[in-house]
Amino acid sequence: MPNQSKYNLILDSLQKLLENRTIQTISVSEIAATAGIGKGSIYYYFPSKDAILEALVKRRYEKPLETAKTLAKQTDISPFTRMAMIFQACRSSSSEFLRQETNEHLSANSNAQEKSFLHQKYLNHLITELKPILSDIISQGITNGQIHFSYPSALAEIVLIVLTVKLDNTLIPSAPEEIEETIVGLISLLEKGTGNPAGSLNFLMSFDDTM
Repeated sequence: MPNQSKYNLILDSLQKLLENRTIQTISVSEIAATAGIGKGSIYYYFPSKDAILEALVKRRYEKPLETAKTLAKQTDISPFTRMAMIFQACRSSSSEFLRQETNEHLSANSNAQEKSFLHQKYLNHLITELKPILSDIISQGITNGQIHFSYPSALAEIVLIVLTVKLDNTLIPSAPEEIEETIVGLISLLEKGTGNPAGSLNFLMSFDDTM
């Protein structure tokens, strides 16, 4: 059975190396040396360096994704309320990630490239993992008559892309008022598209509390 502490040690070692290096310049041997274990031990847990990076990305959003999975089962709560709670959890996780980045002392040459690369990885993972969960929540709302929409999967993807990209605010940097305007527009479209009264989904604006 895999040793969880050693598994996390490998992830921690890659994360430490990424503070001053780009993923392209880091070798499996260096990750092993930083972890204080043999290179062979790395391959017991991961087939490649890319697999270690993927696991590091998944660990970053482990808590909000677990929150999302738990909320998907709580059908007594309004689907939009559950969506709001999920995004707030993701927002908190993203904010923590950004704070950690600010405290890291990355080299001037690697900083912009590496931040962009990792953010794309994080956002892709978040959207991919959350899409089926949100689709399920929306489908529950459709079944219960709370949501009137024929494409739950498409709606989940649209909401995820808009909110994660705008609230993360790194891929397309925007002023706070621009982010707020985008969210107001999204809420208006959601209300009209799902048959909810105007203003009924304004509580989704709580997403911008940390802007």
